[in-house]
Amino acid sequence: MAPEPSATTLPSLLRDAAAHTPDAEALVAGSTRWTYTQLAEQTDLAADVLAGLGVGVDDTVALLMPNIAEWIPVAVGAMTLGARVDAFNTWVKAYDLDHLLASSAASVLVMVDRVRGSDLLAELESLVPELAEGTTDGSWRTTRFPALRHVVVLGERVPAGARSWSELSAGVAPTLRTPAARPGSPAFVLYTSGSTSRPKAVPLCHRDLILNGFHIGERMGITATDRVWFGSPLFWSFGCANALVNTMSHGACFVLQEQFNPEAAAELMTAERVSAAYLLPSMIDALAAAVAERICGITTLRTGATIGRPEEVRRAVVDLGIDGICNVYGSTETYGNCCVTDHRTPPEVRMSTQGEPLPGVQVRVVDTVTGDVLPAGEPGEMQVRGRVTPGYLGDAQATAAAFTADGWYRTGDRMVIRPDGAVTFVGRTTDMIKTSGINVSPAEVESFLAGHPDVAEVVVLGAPHPGRDEVVVAFVVARSASLTPEAVIAWCKVRIAGYQVPWAVAVVDALPRTGTGKLVRRTLQESAARLVSTRLEEVS
Repeated sequence: MAPEPSATTLPSLLRDAAAHTPDAEALVAGSTRWTYTQLAEQTDLAADVLAGLGVGVDDTVALLMPNIAEWIPVAVGAMTLGARVDAFNTWVKAYDLDHLLASSAASVLVMVDRVRGSDLLAELESLVPELAEGTTDGSWRTTRFPALRHVVVLGERVPAGARSWSELSAGVAPTLRTPAARPGSPAFVLYTSGSTSRPKAVPLCHRDLILNGFHIGERMGITATDRVWFGSPLFWSFGCANALVNTMSHGACFVLQEQFNPEAAAELMTAERVSAAYLLPSMIDALAAAVAERICGITTLRTGATIGRPEEVRRAVVDLGIDGICNVYGSTETYGNCCVTDHRTPPEVRMSTQGEPLPGVQVRVVDTVTGDVLPAGEPGEMQVRGRVTPGYLGDAQATAAAFTADGWYRTGDRMVIRPDGAVTFVGRTTDMIKTSGINVSPAEVESFLAGHPDVAEVVVLGAPHPGRDEVVVAFVVARSASLTPEAVIAWCKVRIAGYQVPWAVAVVDALPRTGTGKLVRRTLQESAARLVSTRLEEVS
């Protein structure tokens, strides 16, 4: 086992890698290829640009960017100045962005103008009409988001009130600064759905990020010679808290794909001779169905990580030939993953368990009624202590609900701890929907749909789907006879993030209730499963 990194912050981790292996390739993203020296220089340049905009210690910089090369130096550059980075998801609509900007109180938003078919600037402009107004110094104020001073755009369209990243960085000679980041301060703040109606802000601190990412890599067998492919969004904890920090803490090369599709992934993995891959279950299915032979032909590809059921891990091992892929378990609150199987354990173990807790992490299983700690082999709610978020920013009520009095994080997942210490996922104890690896809060979608003028009542829940784990299903009681499922879905598509849009909608006369008025969720669960099954049959 390699020694733990001595660096205590992400900027110092990058500096150490650049000093130790200056010419080693650090990042491949699109047409960009940077060594660790070049990545460190780009980070220093980004820090200079942000410092010129007034960013400093305890400030907040928000990022709204897909998987492009600039994401990493902008993030670490902000941290170099002592700021935290709030990573926003690029599926946002104005409805989501309103909450994120208000919650983060970001002073600077660095964003792309658009992501594929989504006009992100248009979504922002609908909230901040002041963006169309120019000023002599590029700064302005909006009463809606009083902390926001600057919007910086990477892209062709730059509103009069925004700044161009390329113009700000042109001709800048990077300054070698002493990083102002502190080990116990937030590096990233990520936003995760839960039982509440809006996403919660989850701070993840520098030193714990480094240690957790490093130990994930040790379980995967990552070394400085590895080339790690990543095609999920960086703004997820699976990306910036897990894959990125894992790679950097081992001095390996991060091979970043902006958008996943199986053919492009196979091409990039082959060309770059990757040795590790981060794969969601939906990715495994897509790769196995379309390009299995090409993936099996990558002789360097030997390990990876996935969040999968036994059959998904088996597909990665058997159909894709990734013999050492690791099954993992965790959440944003536990720095991405807190339990990881070892790549050297037999495949059947990695298929049936999510592995032992990482060093520095403790787990226990408790009875959800009595709160008693259960012995090995008995299922209950798993709780985690050690390397977990310090709490939700600005939400003391949610923090109190998520943590026990003695500091254990309640995962909301039903698990079993085996006698050997490995954990096995059984199911969820909450209403959380997990669709293609993304957490969706039913309450959040319900809150949004309740704003539809023709919706009188709504219930949202998850239903099983063979390729996505679960999908979002909505049952609505209409105020108007003209309301249709198609109209509800179309209304959602232009207003909320795609992963929140119901996959199926049923317009019903009434929601099932008991004699005392309590909602009968079991009946709705059965109806949702039938609705999804019928839709799948129609499209097959």
